[in-house]
Amino acid sequence: MLSVRRRAVSLAMTLAAAAAGLGLAPGPAAAAPAHTPVVFVHGYNADPGVWGGMREDFKAAGYTDAELFSWGYDTGQSVNEVLSGRFAAYVDQVRARTGAAKVDVVAHSFGSLVTRWYVKFGGGTATVGHWVSLAGPNHGTSTAWACALWSQACRDMTPGSYVQKHLAEGDETPGAVQYATWWSNCDEVINPDSSVPLTGAANNPAGCLKHNDLLGDDAVSQGVRAFLAR
Repeated sequence: MLSVRRRAVSLAMTLAAAAAGLGLAPGPAAAAPAHTPVVFVHGYNADPGVWGGMREDFKAAGYTDAELFSWGYDTGQSVNEVLSGRFAAYVDQVRARTGAAKVDVVAHSFGSLVTRWYVKFGGGTATVGHWVSLAGPNHGTSTAWACALWSQACRDMTPGSYVQKHLAEGDETPGAVQYATWWSNCDEVINPDSSVPLTGAANNPAGCLKHNDLLGDDAVSQGVRAFLAR
């Protein structure tokens, strides 16, 4: 009996640890959700807290906490060698947790490169339904040179980097994934502004907004929700 109890405790601890990785309380896998789960991915030198306002907008529109996920990660690391693989594992955890076949991805800034690499090279065309980039340096940004000396992530964001060259090869919007971008002509971080739009995506001008203001803009939030509903 003691051995059985120990195995039961070990199993409970394993399930709890897996749930903690998603930021959720332990529990059984749920039935497929009413909405496709949304995974929010923050940008460079940020954290999941930046999505607080948009998450509330989604909940007001009928999403539940069990359908909304915010991935946190070390933004100083490499897009292709480290981060895209970790994101792939997180997506698999979300799918297992929710019972959903696919997730929708909403990324800001540097998060756009991490998630695009996963979609294009990591099997994400089969597991992502909609992909959204808010102010993403999708073709590089000259401002990244300011931190490129000490940050691999910044080097990945510079125009002409290994990451930029490979993401630009062939189809910029591969597979059956639906792609959209939002860009601002007043973005102080993404230079040039034309770096954001992608061939084959629904590219949306957000007006004159600062880089981080796209995260809290009502019109952008409404536009993202409408796009995910397609």
